[in-house]
Amino acid sequence: MNWKNIFKSVKNKDMQQRFLIVLALIAVYRLLAHIPVPLAEPSKLKDVITSFLSASDFGGFLNLLSGGALSQLSIVLVGLSPFITASIITQLLTKAIPKLEELHKDGESGRRKINQWTRMLTLPLAIVQSIAFIYILRQSVLAGNSTSLGEASITDWVVAVSAMTAGSMLLMWLGELITERGIGNGISMLIFAGIISQMPSTLSTLWTSLIDTSQGSLSVFGWFGIPVNPTIFYVVLALGSASTLMLYLLVKINEAQRVITINYAKRVQGNSSYGGIKSVLPIKMIAAGVIPVIFAVAFLSLPAFVGQVLKSSGNPAYTQVADNLIKWFQAPNPGQFTGASIEAFIYPIMYFLLVILFTYFYTGIVFNSNEISENLQKQGAFIEGVRPGKQTEKYLTKVVNRLVLFGSLVLGLIAITPFAVEYLLYNFTGISNANLAIGGTGLLIIVTVALESLRQINSRALMVTYDDYK
Repeated sequence: MNWKNIFKSVKNKDMQQRFLIVLALIAVYRLLAHIPVPLAEPSKLKDVITSFLSASDFGGFLNLLSGGALSQLSIVLVGLSPFITASIITQLLTKAIPKLEELHKDGESGRRKINQWTRMLTLPLAIVQSIAFIYILRQSVLAGNSTSLGEASITDWVVAVSAMTAGSMLLMWLGELITERGIGNGISMLIFAGIISQMPSTLSTLWTSLIDTSQGSLSVFGWFGIPVNPTIFYVVLALGSASTLMLYLLVKINEAQRVITINYAKRVQGNSSYGGIKSVLPIKMIAAGVIPVIFAVAFLSLPAFVGQVLKSSGNPAYTQVADNLIKWFQAPNPGQFTGASIEAFIYPIMYFLLVILFTYFYTGIVFNSNEISENLQKQGAFIEGVRPGKQTEKYLTKVVNRLVLFGSLVLGLIAITPFAVEYLLYNFTGISNANLAIGGTGLLIIVTVALESLRQINSRALMVTYDDYK
């Protein structure tokens, strides 16, 4: 990372404009997160949400990803989940349907059509999720209490669903504006801003839990002449070690790459000769960036959400299925790991496997070995010791698969590290509501988005300051 170029590029008007656009759009997003949904009896619904957030890791995670919109009962309550789901669906269809794959290969025009279909699919998904959210909240099942609400009219439903759907579509538009006119991936930047805004609250909750657990439970011992409570010392040591390890591994696997030397054949045209030079093709270990983590979290949130919908229906036939979905697909309490039940391990194992799966899936989209080998062959380029065409495609596929295998395993281990830290804290200090799985996933997304954004800022800074090197 060339910080000198980055600081120098800040003087450029285009860079200043892009930074200001990003900051302005994030400010608009944070403003939207405080505009309430026009619902009847909002105070009772907020009481339901407060109880849900305090009793469920699933609710806390939804609130973290939405930037606090869930706790505020905001119009952006649904967030970017419909757009992420629509992106997963369209990308799966692109791989499964040959015509869509050909359209994707057509270049920018084909990708624009696919992006437009993704936006169109986002709308019905946002409507469905908005209806489901309101229905669950009104039934008060999430909070597990008997709060009663008045009957809502059709007009109330239409206004509330329209407001939440519009909020979700507006977030999608803001994300695309950041991508086009700002710096970095807009969707990732909005999720990043939402998590950052909730980090102080998450740390405050952890500190309160720590103080409540440590008071009167353990004696105070001296450490370099300073009285220190053992509970606080253990927690700080565990969290510091885990955070340092996660940050180190994240930076390493994000920056790691395999450099392949490309040779260009020498060509003679008239009295001039071309080629005969060498170049490099860098292949990142994790080309998908933060997308696998976001996709895995969104995918894991869906079964628990469906379980809440089924449970709120009040139909006895769905009760057992709903309870199992909620129990299996939400972050387990660290106390559950001490038993012999396998149910507590379902969520971490699924999280680990989905991170690996989506890493392979998204890498296959952003890195097309067939397309790269064809382009190299057209340019008269080849990899030393590898024949152009199919052999080059097989070689690149083999290299990428090896890189992704190691990178996805490390990324998956980092993703489930907070569960192990929670278990250690529970056994050593008795803290059972630290919500580190929520904070750990948030930290994972923050670091990955920050590194990717810095890389894009560095690339644009090089473009801006290119004239200084002539």
